[in-house]
Amino acid sequence: MKTISLLGATGSIGLQTLDIIRKHPERFRLSSFSAGKNIDVVRQIINEFKPDLVSVLEKDEANRLKIEYPHISVLHGEEGLEAAAVDEKADTLVNAVLGSVGLQPTLKAIESGKTIAIANKETLVTAGHIVTEAAKKAGVKLLPVDSEHSAIFQCMQGEHEKNVSRLILTASGGSFRDKKREELVNVTVEETLNHPNWSMGAKITVDSATMMNKGLEVIEAHWLFNLPYDQIDVILHRESIIHSMVEFHDRSVMAQLGSPDMRVPIQYALTWPDRFPLPDTAPLDLASISKLHFEKADYNRYRMLHLAYEAGKIGGTMPAMMNAANEEAVAAFLDSKLTFLQIEEVVERAMEQHSPIESPELGAIIETDAEGRAFVRSFLS
Repeated sequence: MKTISLLGATGSIGLQTLDIIRKHPERFRLSSFSAGKNIDVVRQIINEFKPDLVSVLEKDEANRLKIEYPHISVLHGEEGLEAAAVDEKADTLVNAVLGSVGLQPTLKAIESGKTIAIANKETLVTAGHIVTEAAKKAGVKLLPVDSEHSAIFQCMQGEHEKNVSRLILTASGGSFRDKKREELVNVTVEETLNHPNWSMGAKITVDSATMMNKGLEVIEAHWLFNLPYDQIDVILHRESIIHSMVEFHDRSVMAQLGSPDMRVPIQYALTWPDRFPLPDTAPLDLASISKLHFEKADYNRYRMLHLAYEAGKIGGTMPAMMNAANEEAVAAFLDSKLTFLQIEEVVERAMEQHSPIESPELGAIIETDAEGRAFVRSFLS
């Protein structure tokens, strides 16, 4: 039986991870989890899964939960997040938190020797060189949870890394894939959050619409699969049936297909190198789908994808600057303080004013993250 520590339990990926644990009680146990402010859901998780340790965001909420559940350890804030990540009873960490807050808990979990199932893109985007080196040194496996990286990982099973010539990440195009750029001027938050294929949290859905989500995945793929950026391509694929592809140097291409259901890559990360049944996931019916569509990614239309490639190629602290500015800009958009197209404007300005540090240590990355957020807040004021 695998024992799981889950960071970000009340988010979209977290809840679907709990569904996997729920479906296989004989194989998985939830030992600890972290959550933010959704305390009603926290209580439901505690009552159903009976973990040993829980961390929430606010101290007052933690104190109330301590009174309600005196038999478990209840912590809060960054200290609680890290405590959940290094829970000695857990052998696997599922990092499903949003944002750069997931970086330090991941590093702590690596130090403690846990297998890392990583859905937190920002950890690798901001500090990929540190995380991958730490995992290598500790002999820890980084297992991708994102559907695109899981697809690549699955296509690579039994293959030699030296034979890979190209990774091809597929992108749905997001909520506005059928709109021209000039039609995006007055789009609303509600329209942006209406994704055609996937059920995701608000931040990721906005990132999907701007294509920053795909840009973050490009940088993540660079670190996970050790390939330069000119060997990582993005192609628009509106059906989200092919989740990504690997091209080998003999020009063979392997693709992983399936119905859009995030529980599939989550479960594969938890069961690898084995596979377990997932009976309530719809089987793929290609005859019913009939056609699959592909389109070249337009970097002028999707400016954020271009910015992400540029940040990755520049390297150093630039991806951390880009990510921090994007997180703050998306939060401002969701709060109706920025328009949709202003998100990319703010991110580009933040990158332009930043002087990147090469091969930064963790402290420099944390400082850059704070600098990027401060820049956006200054822009807003």
